[in-house]
Amino acid sequence: MHYLRDLIYRLRAGESERQIARDLSLARGTVHKYHLWAREQGFLELSGSLPDEATLSTQLGEPLRPPRQPSSLQRYDEVVRDLLAQGCEMTAILARLREDYGYTGSYSSLRRYIQRICPAEPRVTVRVHTAPGEEAQVDFGSVGKLYDPRQQRVRLTYAFVATLSYSRHQFAELVCDQKAPTWIALHRHAFQSWGGLPKRIVPDNLKAAVRKASLHDPVLSQAYRRMAQHYGFLVSPTRPHTPQHKGKVENGVHYLKRNFMAGQQFTDIDVANHRLAVWVRDTAGVRIHGTTHQPPLKLFTEYEQRALLPLPVEPFSLCEVRRAKVHADCHVTIEGSHYSVPFRYVRQSLEAYIYEKTVQIFHGQTLVATHLRAMDKGRWRTESKHYPKELSAYLQRTPERCRRLAAQVGPATAHVVEELLGERPLYRLRTVQSILALEERVGRERLEAACARALYFGDTRYRRIKDILNAAMDREPLPNVEPAVAARPHAFARSTAEFFAPELGEEGGSTC
Repeated sequence: MHYLRDLIYRLRAGESERQIARDLSLARGTVHKYHLWAREQGFLELSGSLPDEATLSTQLGEPLRPPRQPSSLQRYDEVVRDLLAQGCEMTAILARLREDYGYTGSYSSLRRYIQRICPAEPRVTVRVHTAPGEEAQVDFGSVGKLYDPRQQRVRLTYAFVATLSYSRHQFAELVCDQKAPTWIALHRHAFQSWGGLPKRIVPDNLKAAVRKASLHDPVLSQAYRRMAQHYGFLVSPTRPHTPQHKGKVENGVHYLKRNFMAGQQFTDIDVANHRLAVWVRDTAGVRIHGTTHQPPLKLFTEYEQRALLPLPVEPFSLCEVRRAKVHADCHVTIEGSHYSVPFRYVRQSLEAYIYEKTVQIFHGQTLVATHLRAMDKGRWRTESKHYPKELSAYLQRTPERCRRLAAQVGPATAHVVEELLGERPLYRLRTVQSILALEERVGRERLEAACARALYFGDTRYRRIKDILNAAMDREPLPNVEPAVAARPHAFARSTAEFFAPELGEEGGSTC
């Protein structure tokens, strides 16, 4: 009404419709329409006073609207309402109207008509306020590609942002993947940066955090669940496909992308992270936040920091929990490296708990193996006791171990072992292992005597030593040899001159 009263005042002052439309930001047709109406009502007579808003409202009644062409669907109003009541979608309603009633209008006409007869209720958003130290929201956001000096190539990069819901103070870090070990490490970095942790974390439904997304019964990943238990915080995943439930961190991710990453070029991801930490503290932390109207860093230091839960003495070290199948070689493969488990679990699926420095492998609740974690791919972590007895004995008796065992038996046995291991080009480790295994059957003294006899006659084969023992020849003294020198290697009884006598001249000179 105040626009109409001002319009009448200007018309009385003699202003043109063009000028009034320009000053009041109205269409000229609208000004002309109300000019005619005011003249009919007698409001333009200069002798009278300006009508008040109540009078104008009474005289005007319903606002003057331009003529509207009736909808082509007006004749089908009852049919449309009935189909809507039955739960039909607009595409199905349009098909029914065309097939049964010959309707030729468009889908847009039907949509506008339904919106007019059944206006949708406006969406209402509830803004949730939290107390200091109560909640933090975490999320990832893609920020393009950066050079990774560890893999020496350009990789897709993500920004991890953790926002404290009360102060809006952030922690941010750039990473090249969203795997479980990275997810766990980023939480630790955020807690260390804040000097504490909130009572509740609100993550998205990524696989590193939530194994099964659900509105009522979400299932957390094993590593993330254990981390929450270690630190004492609750995990409240957002409803699937509703990112607005963590709007504080969503806005934080967009703010970082628009204000820190936009228009920037970095040498590599390490340089970008160093500058990002400074930006969070000196720029994002001191700005006036659009919702709280306070600097986030100020609210954090004055109110929220002291309300955070204290950090435990020992940080959480579990990186990931994954299923691993045991192969026929009694090993499971984890991140390209191989870890042995007892042979009875071959072909079964076990759970591997991957820590920063160790790997624990479980069968249900039973710990079956613990290994130092391999930092490089292709490494083998093997314990011989995980093999069957006959195979573990073979693995345990390495050349060095065989030498030590032979020395414990006696000098003759040690000499035989050293001679066999030094023989080229054959690799005689299996022969040495078989000879040493004879000790379990005949004892050290007999094995030592058999090796001494084999050395005397220059035949140290396994079969010869076994024949000596089977025939009890180890109990017989060596011919013309004192026991002290029995272990001496066999030497030729004749000189070389006797072997080559026919080829020598009469005076012993060479014929060559």
